[in-house]
Amino acid sequence: MATTYNDLYLNLRQRLRQSGVEAAMLEARELVCYAASKTREELARDARLYVPQSVEQRLDELVRRRLAGEPVAYLTGEWEFYGLPLDVDQRVLIPRTDTELLAQEAIAYLKTLKAPRLLDLCAGSGCVGLAVATHVRDCHVVLAELDEGALRICRQNVRRCGLTGRATPYQADVRQKPAMQLGEFACIVCNPPYIPDGDIAGLDPSVRDYEPHLALCGGADGLDFYRAVCEKWRDCLCTGGRLYFEVGIGQADEVLRLMRRSGFGDLEIVPDTAGISRVVYGTRVEEKSAFPDRI
Repeated sequence: MATTYNDLYLNLRQRLRQSGVEAAMLEARELVCYAASKTREELARDARLYVPQSVEQRLDELVRRRLAGEPVAYLTGEWEFYGLPLDVDQRVLIPRTDTELLAQEAIAYLKTLKAPRLLDLCAGSGCVGLAVATHVRDCHVVLAELDEGALRICRQNVRRCGLTGRATPYQADVRQKPAMQLGEFACIVCNPPYIPDGDIAGLDPSVRDYEPHLALCGGADGLDFYRAVCEKWRDCLCTGGRLYFEVGIGQADEVLRLMRRSGFGDLEIVPDTAGISRVVYGTRVEEKSAFPDRI
């Protein structure tokens, strides 16, 4: 029996809901668009048209993989963050809506400054730094990431967002002291690996079995990268510069204490829309350090 695009979407949405997929509406739309090689606007326009058998077959395979646990973002090869469509695959974490608060806070701060420099540590796909560069037009961003595979995705996203020249991917290990040529920054943002190692096995299979553990494992207590950034990267901030962290559930108070012990003041905890403490930030209040050069 011939099926319209609208019926295909509605049937898939119901199937995903029955399988326990929370974002069934969003995922059904993204999968149908991808299988049909249509934009969202084109899918709405063609809602009453009949679907070619080849599209139905392609969608069936995508749905089989999704119901086996593979995230939609990896199936389609892209995901949206802060209004930006970004390339993603299993070399990078899928950008989360929760992380948009980190970008939002940094954007609000950097808009008060003239031609600021931002350092995005543990950049992954580059989502946070690229969102900032898109919304703060005179900002230059360095996207620091250790994994070469993730850096390749990051470079793709710099080009895709049209930010070549204002966003620079840079290979760096956050657990080591930074190179002198990085220079100083008005702001550092960091969404580090923060899952305690012992909790990895209990994560949802779509995360545990598909997303890169390098970007998830934060040490025995989940705080290893927060310690490293506070201790080793503080001198990359100019006097009065701000450090913004995303934190996991229940980590905000301990991260705030780490920042205070490392010489940060004016510390704040920002909750997300669900009331969960999601972002911790503070200001470097010590004397200015000397980083003469820039990349």
